Amino acid sequence: MINFTATYTDQYQLAMAHVYFENGQKDHTAVFDYYFRKLPFDGGYAIFAGLEDLLSKLENLKFSDDDLKYLREQDFSEAFLQYLKDFKFSGKIYSAQEGDVVFPNRPILQVEANIIEAQLIETILLNLLNFQTLIATKASRMRLVAGNRKLLDFGLRRAHGPGGYYASRAAIIGGFNSTSNVVAAKDFNIPVSGTMAHSFIQSYDSEIAAFRAFAEGRPNDCVLLVDTYNTLKSGLPNAVTIGKEMEERGEKLMGIRLDSGDLAYLAKECRKMLDEAGLEYVKIAASNQLDEYVIKSLLEQKAPIDVFGVGTNLVTGNPDAALDGVYKLSMSNNIPRLKISESLSKVTIPHKKQVFRLKNTNGELIGADAITMREENGIDRMYDPQEILKSLPVETCETEALLHLVMEKGKRTSQERSLTEIAEYSAKRLNSIPEEYKRFDNPHIYKVGISKKLKKEREMLLKKYKV
Repeated sequence: MINFTATYTDQYQLAMAHVYFENGQKDHTAVFDYYFRKLPFDGGYAIFAGLEDLLSKLENLKFSDDDLKYLREQDFSEAFLQYLKDFKFSGKIYSAQEGDVVFPNRPILQVEANIIEAQLIETILLNLLNFQTLIATKASRMRLVAGNRKLLDFGLRRAHGPGGYYASRAAIIGGFNSTSNVVAAKDFNIPVSGTMAHSFIQSYDSEIAAFRAFAEGRPNDCVLLVDTYNTLKSGLPNAVTIGKEMEERGEKLMGIRLDSGDLAYLAKECRKMLDEAGLEYVKIAASNQLDEYVIKSLLEQKAPIDVFGVGTNLVTGNPDAALDGVYKLSMSNNIPRLKISESLSKVTIPHKKQVFRLKNTNGELIGADAITMREENGIDRMYDPQEILKSLPVETCETEALLHLVMEKGKRTSQERSLTEIAEYSAKRLNSIPEEYKRFDNPHIYKVGISKKLKKEREMLLKKYKV
């Protein structure tokens, strides 16, 4: 895959770093917040993904000899290039756990490092976290409607270049069962799945000959594509024949796949014909431009589909295509910093921070996260950061701290979690969120507020910097 050296960044990051270095600011400290402003898919939540990948990349991030040779041609000083030769991320990262349910306008991750290190990792951080969070969220929406049916990622061929590699990983975090993407399956230890293409069937003189050859070649995972010619008059009857031949050999046909036409109607008819032939165990898989809404519709029509293969709409994050995650400075050289905008929603929140998930006395989520200054121990009321007259009393709430130290001195603070562990954690966290935040139409808005102390600090800086 892509060789992630430290030039996996934007030119303006290097330009700013160069100026910091030349002005003697290389040891100045900085704190940056990662968060997003708007939930994708008009939904009520997002699934945080990409953290373990990011930490792995940062542990080994450096400028190669080829990088430095190229940068020598880009108007950087020799002293700066010598600094980059020994570049290594040596900062701290506080973060939500990968797989957690997250919401807009609250820190998901906070970076503390010298100003150059913190600046140079911005692009790779946004690139990995924004994309995987988008895809994991899309996948989780499909898992919500699919119930316990299998979900397979078929999207590599429609993905945006190498993005398909990380889409397969994120899909597992969001609740998918397997992928057709062989390299992702190998690298991330994901179960791999695949059936056959129409071209395989077309390459034989008859459909039955193609099915027979495939069954003999793949007896342990034989799924037959039945819609190349005529699903009910040709494909399914031929699949039944092959299923019976396999039984005679002590084998079992695993499934059939529908890839076109009226999937609900065809699934019902195929299920009936399979059952009448004594092939009740044969699964029905469906593919072709599926998304959460199509899957929901098929199941509302009681289509007896056991497996959904999803491609384009999963790996491209359709219709949103991108998560608007941002990386904003909140402290510089131990001084709190603020970005001002005409839109209050874009005014940043200064200081090192902690985020607490609030629960009632029964341990149930109340639908709110509170942002505090990191050293605060308790909070009695939280305030809407955009509508200053809105507040919520929370003095009786139980709190769960969400930001944890995951990297110190450029090294992980704990062992890397497997994808299975992350996916199981994510499912548990999503299950804890009340249903009204997970519905597709007009979901409840999850509240995010700031503490009184943080509100005052922000107001002081607004007065200081506002022209």
